[in-house]
Amino acid sequence: MNSAILSVKNVIKRFSGTVALKGVDMELYPNEILALVGENGAGKSTLMKILSGIYPYGSYEGELRLGDQLCRFRSPADSENAGIAMIYQELNVELDLTVGENILLGRYPRTHLGMIDWKKVHQEARAALDLLDVDIDTHVTVRNLNPSMQQLVSIARALYRRPKILILDEPTSVLTEKEANGLMDILRGLKDKGISCIYISHKLDEIFSLCDRTVVFRDGEKISEYRKADGYDSPKVIEDMIGRHLDAMYPARRAHIGEEVLRVEHFRVPHPFAYGKSIIEDVSFSLKKGEILGLSGLVGAGRSELVSAIFGALPKQAGKVYLEGKEVTINNPMEAIKLGFGFLSEDRKKNGFVWTMSIRENMTLVCLRNLVKGLFVDNKKEQELARQYFAKLQVKAPSLETQITNLSGGNQQKVILAKWLMSNIKILMLDEPTRGIDVGTKSEIYKLMQELTDMGISIILISSEMPELLAMCDRFVVLGKGVVQCEVMRKDADEVSLIRAASCT
Repeated sequence: MNSAILSVKNVIKRFSGTVALKGVDMELYPNEILALVGENGAGKSTLMKILSGIYPYGSYEGELRLGDQLCRFRSPADSENAGIAMIYQELNVELDLTVGENILLGRYPRTHLGMIDWKKVHQEARAALDLLDVDIDTHVTVRNLNPSMQQLVSIARALYRRPKILILDEPTSVLTEKEANGLMDILRGLKDKGISCIYISHKLDEIFSLCDRTVVFRDGEKISEYRKADGYDSPKVIEDMIGRHLDAMYPARRAHIGEEVLRVEHFRVPHPFAYGKSIIEDVSFSLKKGEILGLSGLVGAGRSELVSAIFGALPKQAGKVYLEGKEVTINNPMEAIKLGFGFLSEDRKKNGFVWTMSIRENMTLVCLRNLVKGLFVDNKKEQELARQYFAKLQVKAPSLETQITNLSGGNQQKVILAKWLMSNIKILMLDEPTRGIDVGTKSEIYKLMQELTDMGISIILISSEMPELLAMCDRFVVLGKGVVQCEVMRKDADEVSLIRAASCT
């Protein structure tokens, strides 16, 4: 193999109370797509933040080299100027700028008078989007795009800078299957043009299809390395990632389904971005005690908007909710919580937790009123309750007082789940609960879902991963064109029939 285009030598990164990287060595070669895999918190994103200049030279030990040149990036601009472009797992766009402004951000072409050449801005932005075969109006404000389209804008911005090395951190987590396949075709084309890629993903099927070599991280260390040419051994890769044998990804579904607990009738929900239109026109469905109900449909079918409206987080235009046979009124999330609803939203960083709070404070946020003693919160009782769920869900963190922003995505999701489990819920609505989460944590969440239904809690599950839906759900309601296209029982469900129904064909 050719000399490495990028070399990482004995890199150590420390945070207060923990060592995130423990002397990592890694190489990236020309015309290569390299995968980095590992559980959340394994150190993958930390290393990428060093490569992208977010963690500047001096904040870590060890060295980086591009070819023979020693690199000491002191800012993201230094990394970008050296030919490294980073696409982050968290959407990194300016919501109130247009698509064209986002793609050329910081590199606007000028007229001979020194003014921004807006015509050329949109022409070049259009050319960058054409590389992805994406039809997005460059004049549209990014806030009006769904997360999938916002991610494609981020990718187009990176490609516009013509990098030598492209780093992608969970780039397909908010993309449809078609968009994800299109992106992988683009990356194969970039590889043929001499651009090397580092690809971070928890989707092993993507990695085995796309990547030439796979490096496994665990607990801040490089554990093993595999080459596509030698054939990938999926069970072995997973064992290296989690440090133990994984008997099965999905637990055997034990369904103890009781009487109807929830009924939604004739819901109509306004479109969040198109004034005067409804994204949900007329949807009715029921949910039984101990049941996992899958809400299936294509991106844009209104699944997230429907559950948000049921929870009172979005307004509805029409519709009724019946809880255990009685009509209830839900105008806001607080009323939903009092009735026994819990809601884990699609965007955990926007709606799932409070950035400035610790693990303990986020865990007890919903049930805090039950921890009041006199005029004040009973700190001892709060600590005991938080410690119980901290241990039960195996949250990886130095302590309960650790800021939630210092956790990996999987551990943040565990904290959010703990918040709802503390609040004596009857119905839990999960919107993409395993997005961007490693296989070990996914397995833990699936087992927890089984335990909750064993306790009689009912679950509504939204997921873009069809195997997840098929493995975990007892029944499916398929949405399309604002209405229920069909209802399918578990024994009759398969991927083809659900996708066909969602496509309204």
